[in-house]
Amino acid sequence: MIRPFQPSDVSAVNDLHRAVWWPERSSAGWRWLDDNPARRDLEAPAGWVVPDASDAPAAFLGNFIQRFWVGDRAVYGATGFSVIVPPDQKGRSRDLIGAFVRQPGCFARYTLNANARSSPLYKRFGMVPWPPATHALKLSWIINPAACLYSRGLRALVAREPRAARWLGEQLMPRRAASRPVATAGSPDGISELHDLSDGSPYDRFWQALRGQRRLVADRSPAMLRWRLADPDLTSRPLHLVRRQGDEITGHAIALLGKGNSIEPPTLEILDLEALDRDRAAIPALVAALLKRAPALGAAKVRLPMVSEGVLHDLGALAHRARREGGWGHCHVAFTHDVDAAAGWRPTPFDGDYSFCIRPLPVRSPRARRQWFSDKQDPTMSKAGAST
Repeated sequence: MIRPFQPSDVSAVNDLHRAVWWPERSSAGWRWLDDNPARRDLEAPAGWVVPDASDAPAAFLGNFIQRFWVGDRAVYGATGFSVIVPPDQKGRSRDLIGAFVRQPGCFARYTLNANARSSPLYKRFGMVPWPPATHALKLSWIINPAACLYSRGLRALVAREPRAARWLGEQLMPRRAASRPVATAGSPDGISELHDLSDGSPYDRFWQALRGQRRLVADRSPAMLRWRLADPDLTSRPLHLVRRQGDEITGHAIALLGKGNSIEPPTLEILDLEALDRDRAAIPALVAALLKRAPALGAAKVRLPMVSEGVLHDLGALAHRARREGGWGHCHVAFTHDVDAAAGWRPTPFDGDYSFCIRPLPVRSPRARRQWFSDKQDPTMSKAGAST
């Protein structure tokens, strides 16, 4: 038996996160997720729990509703996140994922962020790898090889002795504050940083043009982005770059500096990457700009954790320079009868849970030193992405 997640469950659900070394959300962070405008459109649960004898959560699955547009028609998808099923609840993942897949009102129920251990599980629920050619692919560009090599050594040490993570503490923290402004003047290819997300702004006109292409696209309206970027658990301001042709924005990228765990190097995670169909050259230009800015932010690498076939083609030579990460099917989807809605869908990290499930760069505090998890402790669906 399961029931919907409710605000009174926050403390116990955070206990579940702590038990598997996943970063906990603050009370404000859980309220922010609960206020998701798309979820409120459907009055969908914010997740489900397996209750124990006292009705306290003994296992958990989060449910993030995403609004999409096909021209003037709104449709909805659901992303499952943070599946936590302790050993004493073995088998209950079937109940949680079953409830997630059966929920009404969504043209698709999916994960774009499964780890290697959980990946085979989703086929049992009618979920198929998606996109067909790139569901197992992540791309990364090495910025600081020495930091990445050092992290690899630490992972080997912790694999032999997991307790080592406790005394190692938070390693490889950047010396430069992540919130320090990064110069954007003189950027090539019309790339600049964006600060104006007001209604009627140039970004708003970009969104209207993107939606006007009449292919399935996640809601990137100024109002939705203002909400998405207001996550109270972020520890640094995401970097928002746009490409302009004259006064017109034709593409944008959002990236956040994160640290998958205490022994991984800082990574600039690309949370969104999208462009108008008439300026697909914006895609490699934006990624090149992020690569250029990454050293000033203290990032050891830049990662694109979700890649569609179209974006892979758009990246061209940059894709050939990238390291292939992943190797398992981290993206799975179950479509409903409204398959026409998915025609032309080019999923990006924005369509999934990356914006709020990537572990932000921790603040330097004793609490931050304890927030670590190992791949061996991942129960099912990844919250921050499995380390590769």
